[in-house]
Amino acid sequence: MNTLHSKWMQTALILGACLWTVSCSKETKEVPREKAHSAQPVHKAEKKKTKLYWFIPDGTRAEPDLFDIYRWADEGKLPNIKRLMDRGAYGFSIPVYPSHTPVNYATLLTGSFPKTHGVADGPMHVPGHPLNKVSLGGFRSLARKVPAVWSNLEDHGYKVLLESLPGSTPPELKKGITIRGRWGGWGVDIHSVIFETRAKGMEGKRQALRGRSFFTPSNLTDYRHASPAQGWTDDQAGFSPPLEVELSAWGATPYARIIDSTDDGKVNYDRIQFSMDRQTILADLKQGSWSQWFPITLKVDDFSFQSSALFHVIKLDPNGFFRIRVLYDTLNRTLTQPPEAAAALRKKTGPMVDYVDNFPPQLIQYPEDRKTFLSELHRSFDWHLAAISAERELWDPDIVIHSIYNPNQMLTSRWWMGSVDPQSVHYKEIGEEERKARWEEVWGMYKRLDDVIGRIMDTVGDDALIVLSSDHGACVLNRFVHLNNVLAKHGYLKYTIDKETGAASIDWAHSKAAYLSMTGIYIDPDGLDGIWNRASGPEYEQLRREITEILLALRDENGQPVVASVTPWEKAAEVLTLPPDRVGDLVLANVPGNAWNEEITPDLSFFSPSKMAGYKQAIRPSDTKSVWTPFIIAGPGVKPGTRLAEPIRHVDQLPTILKLLGEERSEPMDGRVLTEILIQ
Repeated sequence: MNTLHSKWMQTALILGACLWTVSCSKETKEVPREKAHSAQPVHKAEKKKTKLYWFIPDGTRAEPDLFDIYRWADEGKLPNIKRLMDRGAYGFSIPVYPSHTPVNYATLLTGSFPKTHGVADGPMHVPGHPLNKVSLGGFRSLARKVPAVWSNLEDHGYKVLLESLPGSTPPELKKGITIRGRWGGWGVDIHSVIFETRAKGMEGKRQALRGRSFFTPSNLTDYRHASPAQGWTDDQAGFSPPLEVELSAWGATPYARIIDSTDDGKVNYDRIQFSMDRQTILADLKQGSWSQWFPITLKVDDFSFQSSALFHVIKLDPNGFFRIRVLYDTLNRTLTQPPEAAAALRKKTGPMVDYVDNFPPQLIQYPEDRKTFLSELHRSFDWHLAAISAERELWDPDIVIHSIYNPNQMLTSRWWMGSVDPQSVHYKEIGEEERKARWEEVWGMYKRLDDVIGRIMDTVGDDALIVLSSDHGACVLNRFVHLNNVLAKHGYLKYTIDKETGAASIDWAHSKAAYLSMTGIYIDPDGLDGIWNRASGPEYEQLRREITEILLALRDENGQPVVASVTPWEKAAEVLTLPPDRVGDLVLANVPGNAWNEEITPDLSFFSPSKMAGYKQAIRPSDTKSVWTPFIIAGPGVKPGTRLAEPIRHVDQLPTILKLLGEERSEPMDGRVLTEILIQ
């Protein structure tokens, strides 16, 4: 495999590139898991244990300048967060480099720096493996070198529940409950799909490259041609020749019939009908409308299961151009431990909508996508709110650690960060009235986080420990920096472009350097093909010096540097707290506003615009407050109404939580106990 993935594929590889396929997912096929695992309560010690609910919404920016959630709470925008502040201690928390999800979840949940827990990124390359594919996925529980907190708490007799939590799968709990750990390469993990009219020629091929998933070769957006509708038995065909699209995904094929219901003497397609068999119309929708959930049988590899699907018309033009979104129930018995937890939870909550959009994001192409995003966002929050109550009723866990991905999806999408953050190059493209509307939508998302906090507080009671934190915030994204174009321009990287698809392929044998997501330049004067091991010697050191100088000299269109630092691998632990054995030969940090990109383009341009308006990867937290996060902790032993004078570090959160639970800290752990917030 020597094909360089498309921009979207590689952007998403930042999130883990777990290389999941159902055919190799042995965890899924080790059934019957019921015999090895149950959700029965564990034996508790006689001493009453303090319960913990730790809510970690992914990508929640909180800092004192622009996203000051504590000021918003004081102003009445976030009443439940205000309640939590009054009951406990609060302030800001600083993540670790590279300000990325898997690294910072591992940091929060072990209380240790990456050099200790071993997770350096989502996609990691380690010596002894080829560079043309990811050798270790940072979202997998197996990537950590030290145990996460849930293992220790379970060993101490706590009943633990983990929900939508990166790094929690393959499951490590023996008696607790694990519900869909994101991107851990475990179980039959399906995603929603957009079906859209395919463009002609090369643009259609480029479309197909942009719409691929990061963890399988499947499509996030499936570009298709409509054909004349045939075989439908009813007479509701409209006033123009009806068109048909097969919405084939995950082993099922619903049908969509595009009709013109307007008797105006011209082609004016305005509705889409959905059916599983062309016999029964399940839904008849106009642009912007959603269907009910309908039962559907899905099949992945040789595994068939009953699920549900939801149809939505994002966009429908009078000429028949379509953009249709199909949501599938995210939950199935292969994604929970124990397996029967999926059915029990669904019975109380309905089909799972885990988070809005996909990654790479798909709802960034058309203005209509913004409305779809907001509607789907609320569906996701509604499900998570229902799950909080249902899980308490079903299992009454002692410890809950719960994540939701919606803040990250909003703040890195196209529609918001560029409109509300003055650091964006897009900030002045809209007027103040529109900016106010975008802020209202951002506050609306934070209000839904506030709803979650309210549900948690009302569900677990006053004698439980409640924590709100996040892995990272989000910075504006102004441009992509094509590092492999830079290396190719200077002769270090050799490649070919496929004339049919436009995709680039690295010539690994004749390339001396290549950038691989998200932080690393890999260097070998003898070529990068075959098994990669760290090079050495005078020629290697000379290459590193040359490439470092080139990168530090890079300037954007305004003459400003785009590279904040270049660190050799042997100094990664000292300078960036990263594990040296899991990073590139050079480790790069970007100047905020710039994001690295693997894509090689025919013109070898160094920069390109992005439809995404926010990001967080490869930023040194010391360079911008935009990646800071909230930290609120309330419950027994915490001084009420305490404002932290200075931001804390992520590694300090877990030692403090363990102290309040009355549990000994487990080593290795790099953080300190925040004694200033404790009742002595």
